[in-house]
Amino acid sequence: MNLFTARLTGKMVSTEAFEANMHEMQQRVIRYRKVEKSPELKEYLELKAIVESSDFQSHKNELKNRKYKDTEEGRKTAHYKNLSGALRMKGYKYALGLPEFREFLEFRESEDFSKIASRKERSQSPKLQTFYRIYKSMFYKNFLQVQQSQELKQLTALEAEMATEDFKQRNALWADEKRWEHSKEFQTEQRYLQLGNLDDIKFYFAQRAEEIDWAELFRPSFEDDMSSGKNWKPGYGYATQALRDGHSRTNERQAYNNGKNTFFAEGRMDIETHAEPKTAVAWDEKKGFIEHKFEYTSDVMNTRDAFQQTEGMFMAKVRSQGSGHHFFGLSTGKPGQPMLALYNYNGKVHQMGIIDGKNSKLADLTGMLRSMYYVYIIRWSSKEIIWYVNNMEVMRMENKLPKDQMFMLAQSFLPSSERGGEGKLKVQWVRVFRNAEDTKNQFPRKE
Repeated sequence: MNLFTARLTGKMVSTEAFEANMHEMQQRVIRYRKVEKSPELKEYLELKAIVESSDFQSHKNELKNRKYKDTEEGRKTAHYKNLSGALRMKGYKYALGLPEFREFLEFRESEDFSKIASRKERSQSPKLQTFYRIYKSMFYKNFLQVQQSQELKQLTALEAEMATEDFKQRNALWADEKRWEHSKEFQTEQRYLQLGNLDDIKFYFAQRAEEIDWAELFRPSFEDDMSSGKNWKPGYGYATQALRDGHSRTNERQAYNNGKNTFFAEGRMDIETHAEPKTAVAWDEKKGFIEHKFEYTSDVMNTRDAFQQTEGMFMAKVRSQGSGHHFFGLSTGKPGQPMLALYNYNGKVHQMGIIDGKNSKLADLTGMLRSMYYVYIIRWSSKEIIWYVNNMEVMRMENKLPKDQMFMLAQSFLPSSERGGEGKLKVQWVRVFRNAEDTKNQFPRKE
């Protein structure tokens, strides 16, 4: 596959853009999970359930739109005003407010009231004369009529009810034209709106569930920024300890140097191939393990003790320089088992695929600059394995998928059939993610 055209047309994003996008997704899901556990979101969701309930909205609509005259309190207040404002009711209450009239009412209940009918008695008593004038007045007749009326009974009952604290509070509520703004419900809604306007809350609800699920994949289950060699050990990471780990082969020109040619500095791992003679144990196809003289030294490194995983998404930011073959990929640690190559440089061209002897399947990647880092990706699920450079699909395989756990392996070597020379494999970082099945539609398919 020629990636030069893909870079020019924008189908393959730059490594910098790919890393920035991955970082943004990591930060997005970290922020999302932080907001998800925040007291502000908890309160917002509680208020949301209240504010958006039919009961709340109905009550809000009533407080905002109901007219005072249509309320029970408004109607009773208006009725009270009508009753108390009637002329004869005013005369009744006015009479009760006069000291002489109240005195007359008390006299009316006494045994001496009968004297009021006697002219002789009245002529001898100015007080009886006053009481008699009241007794004969239209004022008193009005009083008697009102005293026996239904209106007075209604007015008295209304006065008693309207004097209660409960009525006063309800009446004050409905009589207030800004009752909504002064209500507890308004404060509840304002707090709800205030929380909903927070950047974190708006961010949280702006995310789509499937996007967060996708971004969640970029929270590694294993990662290494190569600040130290704590995750790496020399050798092939053989599952069987009886095998001599870290050996070279007699058909190669380098001896593996037990990690002495591997350096962790400036945030990367460098496996360096040096021109220096070394005698070491090597595997010969006919003789087995023998002592062998080599012209160069290099290294093979593995993460067997740091992590092993079946399926998932595996990423590495890699490049190489100089002579030699360079490999970075996944191994089971079992001789003869297939290895998955994230990055394979065969001395001429970059490759990705599966290395399995005569059954190897490798895609050549042309149009790439060796001086540039790329992010090499394997997405391994129960159904298929797909290889990518940055966001660009390179190849996929659906048959004879590995079943065993695998770990990362990095090595540089010089076939004896090729001209020797010094070189370096540079790995800036690696990331391992959970099962990649959910990423099915996130990368573009190869056209």
